[in-house]
Amino acid sequence: MINRTTLTGRLTRDVDLRYTPSGAAVGNFTLAVDRRFTNQNGEREADFINCVIWRKSAENFANFTHKGALVGIDGRIQTRNYENQQGQRVYVTEVVVENFALLEPRSSNPNANNAGSGAPQSNAGNNNPFDTSNNGGNNANNGNGGNSADPFANSGDQIDISDDDLPF
Repeated sequence: MINRTTLTGRLTRDVDLRYTPSGAAVGNFTLAVDRRFTNQNGEREADFINCVIWRKSAENFANFTHKGALVGIDGRIQTRNYENQQGQRVYVTEVVVENFALLEPRSSNPNANNAGSGAPQSNAGNNNPFDTSNNGGNNANNGNGGNSADPFANSGDQIDISDDDLPF
C-alpha cells in the first residue's frame, strides 16, 4: 500500500506550534494549493489542506515560515476522529508532514520577520557567494572591486585551467 502526498502551496496563517504533555512539539497549519484549472470566471481556485508536523521539524518549520510563505511538503494522508465537547463524533483528514522545503528566499517578503521566531532575517555577513542581495563585505577582494558576490561576473578574463587540475 502507498500513502504519499506531495504539495506545494502557501501558508494561510502562521504555524500554530504547541507542545504535548510529554514535551513533543506539534505544529498545525493550512496550506492553500492552487488548482490546475480555472473556473467559469477565469479565476483559479484553491484547496485548503490541513497539515500537521511533529517534533524538531515542527519547531524549525514554525521558526522559518510565516503566513503567505511558499513551501513544499511531503508526507502521508491520515484520518482520525474524536468526540468533541458536545458529544459529537468529529472526523479529521490531514497531511502528516515528514519533509518540507522552503521555496522562496526569506528576503523576498519584507514581512517575513516573525517576532520571537528566532529566524534571522538579515543577510549581513552572508557567506553564500551566489546571493547577490547583500554582499556583506565578504567578497570585497574578489578582483572586481567588490561590486558583485560572483567573482567571475563581468570580468571578461579567461580562466586558465590545465587538464591536470580537472577531477575527471
